[in-house]
Amino acid sequence: MNTYNRLPVSFVRGKGACLFDAAGRRYLDWTSGIAVNCLGHAYEPLVRAAREQAEKCLHVCNYYDAEAATAFAEKLVAAAGMKAVFLANSGAEANEGACKIARKYSLKKYGEGRHTIVTLRGSFHGRTITTLAATGQDALHRDFGPFTEGFVYVPCGDIEALNKAMDRRTVAGLLIEAVQGEGGVVPQSEAFIKAAAAFCAERDILLMFDEIQCGLGRTGTFLACRGYGVEPDVVTMAKGLCGGIPVGAVMAGEKATDVFQPGDHGSTFGGNLLAAACGIVVLDTVNRPEFLAEIVRKGDKILGAIRLWNLPAVTDVRGKGLMAGVDIAGDAHEVMEEALKQGLLILTAGKQTLRFLPPYIISDREIDEGLRILKGILEKR
Repeated sequence: MNTYNRLPVSFVRGKGACLFDAAGRRYLDWTSGIAVNCLGHAYEPLVRAAREQAEKCLHVCNYYDAEAATAFAEKLVAAAGMKAVFLANSGAEANEGACKIARKYSLKKYGEGRHTIVTLRGSFHGRTITTLAATGQDALHRDFGPFTEGFVYVPCGDIEALNKAMDRRTVAGLLIEAVQGEGGVVPQSEAFIKAAAAFCAERDILLMFDEIQCGLGRTGTFLACRGYGVEPDVVTMAKGLCGGIPVGAVMAGEKATDVFQPGDHGSTFGGNLLAAACGIVVLDTVNRPEFLAEIVRKGDKILGAIRLWNLPAVTDVRGKGLMAGVDIAGDAHEVMEEALKQGLLILTAGKQTLRFLPPYIISDREIDEGLRILKGILEKR
């Protein structure tokens, strides 16, 4: 269907931080498949784990336990500092699960009428009817209503508006991205996150973080919200969690651990064994202090270099870790197209924001190469 405005290239293979087209031309990949290929392409331990699991068993239905899925779940909750996890297939599915947890938690404790979920303007939580309703971008709501009711949006950073919206009589949960991705790579302020956590705690509203794009070490801590020193009640993850295999996860902390009971939720492919085997490799690789420190160093290198250029075309530079946003004077899509011609793959987030999500394994040489290409393009604008 006509859902994607595709760029004029077709990739046939990848290696590390690079992709290759059918003619053998090399492209430096600063997209990671939109934060999916966090360990790059053809990462040998990931390839080996996928092959070994495929030779054993690809899928077992959720009537039964399966060793790989259990091992993956245990590693994930331990890495995230949570208590329980439901495994699904996508970020949207994970966020649907989070909304269900918040509403059931509130219903069982406080009764009918306390089901509203607060999200932020500029947020992106998925493309199902409910996760579109949770998404605070009016442009994405056209043509698809009516939406699931019970969502309220507040501006990023507006503590007063958040306080007003967090009505203890009607609100079940707060769902936020510590760093908005699709909304333009917008890190929340520490003051805002701390205020949000305080409001949730004092009003018994579930504090829920969408870590689908900004989690899994992308910002330099395993969970982006942990970088703000707060304890979440619910966390959602997906994208890079299995290094390129579809996955979704909604995790619960102490308060929300026992909300779901048998029959409340399900997913045919949730806990898929191929995904689980790959996820174990990702967790074992990423969740190490020295690996996370390298993400911070590489991200600082990219952001610092762009700031030092002091180019008229660049109006703002922001980000955390290997999640960077650069606002430009002009059309970001034109820059993305020119970068493709020169062998650099980048993303956009809106009309004027360039977005960079390189794989964690990118080398300093590849960072320097990408920066040279980008600088050359922006100097001419």
